Amino acid sequence: MRAIERLVRLLAEPTAAPPPGEWTAILCVARAEQLAGALADRLSGVAVPAAVAAVLAAARIAAAEQRRSALWEAEMARRALAPLRVPVVLLKGTAYVAAGLSAGRGRAIGDLDVLVPRRALDAVEAALRGAGWEALKDDGYDDAYYRRWMHELPPLVHRDRDRLIDVHHTILPPTARIAPDAGALLAGAVPLNDGLSVLGTEDMVVHAALHVFADGDLSGGLRNLWDIDRLLREFDEGDRDFWLKLRARAAEHGAGAPVARAVRLASRLYATPVPAGWAAPSRVDVLYARRLLARDDWGREDRAATRLGFYVRSHAIRMAPPLLARHLAIKAWKRLVPVRGGARS
Repeated sequence: MRAIERLVRLLAEPTAAPPPGEWTAILCVARAEQLAGALADRLSGVAVPAAVAAVLAAARIAAAEQRRSALWEAEMARRALAPLRVPVVLLKGTAYVAAGLSAGRGRAIGDLDVLVPRRALDAVEAALRGAGWEALKDDGYDDAYYRRWMHELPPLVHRDRDRLIDVHHTILPPTARIAPDAGALLAGAVPLNDGLSVLGTEDMVVHAALHVFADGDLSGGLRNLWDIDRLLREFDEGDRDFWLKLRARAAEHGAGAPVARAVRLASRLYATPVPAGWAAPSRVDVLYARRLLARDDWGREDRAATRLGFYVRSHAIRMAPPLLARHLAIKAWKRLVPVRGGARS
């Protein structure tokens, strides 16, 4: 069994202890997939070799620090945007920890992602810039591309804290084949005690599924699928009608296929308990599983052909061929120009 498969099994079944000689590879893969904190949380109280216990303890400390930093960054954004009196919805990892969900336990958290109404984008950006956030890159083409074709503003970084914020007005690019209802996402958001909000339960699963299967090449998808496993288990326990509501909400957003695939693959890899009607196998699921497990025992990406195929797919599902060709040509030209200029000088 490959180390990445052993990692998946350990997350799903923490008592399935591997042979002592396999721990190094498992920990390498866990770090590469940003699942070390989640693994440490899952193995809390489980007997492991002393050296492994030390590594897991360090991972717990790192995850706790990321949690603290993420919540503080959310608070800073809240303070900056409070005068605008517009909805501010936390997304992804920060949302999970702010809402106290099991998906947030041990989760690696990087950027702060928020969703705001599209009509408020200019005011939100101005408020953030006034509070110390500034453009990550000074590139006119990239800036214009984000504002016209993307589902978010160009990334902003705080000049003092060096933390990124991604301000979304919806959860997929407008050029994508699926067009989630951003108004419904905002209307269904659940307020927290601090003036911020998180997506409703079904919308949270829809967003997680779209993030993995409709907005990229599945890089980091194993961690995101773990989020989905945690969300499905927790929401199922709290609402007997959850699965009916999820199917209806996914259909409302036009996201039935990626949500169903997320459920199937969570069941396949993490043994997520799901209703029989959700877990019917699909012939192509094996390809998605192969991509999600594309790491060798040193934590390096492998299965290059599979990764390339999903990279091509990621572009194909996000924009029409003419727009994609134009965008890639411009990006290629921009990479070549500095080289040519340097050669002349």
